[in-house]
Amino acid sequence: MRVKSTRKILPRWLTLLLWLLIPATIADAKKQEPATEDIIITTSRSQLLLFATVKNCFTPEMIEGVRNGIPLTFRFDVELDKVRNRWFDISLVELSIIHTLTYNALKEEYSVFFSEKEKTEITKSADRARLLMAELNGIEVVRLDRLIADAPYALLLKATLVENTFPWGIHYIVPFTSLWNFETDWRTIEFRY
Repeated sequence: MRVKSTRKILPRWLTLLLWLLIPATIADAKKQEPATEDIIITTSRSQLLLFATVKNCFTPEMIEGVRNGIPLTFRFDVELDKVRNRWFDISLVELSIIHTLTYNALKEEYSVFFSEKEKTEITKSADRARLLMAELNGIEVVRLDRLIADAPYALLLKATLVENTFPWGIHYIVPFTSLWNFETDWRTIEFRY
């Protein structure tokens, strides 16, 4: 008789425990999802400029992979649309910005290549390399003379970890690279110039 009552109680406790743990696990996973934040749109004398940061976009395995010779590439997709009421928006600009992180084991330094500047910045700090990879600083989106004063515009931004193509089927040798894949949701910022 005691055995039967233990069998009935055990599933109830197990169910209760799972019911309590699953929401906490889901909440932790959501906290760790990459997201585009700190988006600022401003102007210089002649250009519309974009600043933004991608949060939660690195895992320890990604940095370890870079240290072992696997390059890491982020692509930032930027679109600028002129918003028109009761009609389709007009696309003014579509940009694709690439940041690539590599590591030189002999010199023990990280290199970050910026496609928007066509230059590379070198640092010995992994934290600094992560910061450089995840930030857009003063991206020139469009010349101001192409914008109409007091017209509505929408800037859309998305970040993607680009899956690098390895030769000779190395994905089978290094299977964890597929776990690195991420893509943020499109963020839309509406403004008037």
